[in-house]
Amino acid sequence: MTMVCLIGDPEADLRYELLSRETAREALATYDLRSPFENSLALDTVSLGAAVSLCNDLNWYLVRFVDEVLIEEPSITREEWLSRDLATAVRNDAVRREETDRFLKLYGLEEGRLVEPMYLARSDDAELPAYDLRDVDETVGVRVTREEFEG
Repeated sequence: MTMVCLIGDPEADLRYELLSRETAREALATYDLRSPFENSLALDTVSLGAAVSLCNDLNWYLVRFVDEVLIEEPSITREEWLSRDLATAVRNDAVRREETDRFLKLYGLEEGRLVEPMYLARSDDAELPAYDLRDVDETVGVRVTREEFEG
């Protein structure tokens, strides 16, 4: 199963915004929705392709109400998420699965809320530095594309 997690814009109640609109509500109707982070909506799909397709179907809403789309694909990693752009690149065979771990956005997790991302690049022989932007309960790693990392 591939999980999609939509992180809401702090100015909007994500669950309300999505489920109050007929098209989004119908697209999400068959999924078991949950909230792993504050102002988030997560669901399981059958594959990476289905996850990317769902995001494409919801794009109008994602642009307006979502700050971040995270995709968890167990065949790539069970410890980190993928950004929507990276998941799309893997699905489209633009990036090989084994080449997804170089660039990372590391969020702090504070009382269930993702805070202040820190961008990191892995090298072959070094461990990632610790998240040091503030004291947090734990961290959440999101693999990103080179363009997202450099942008």
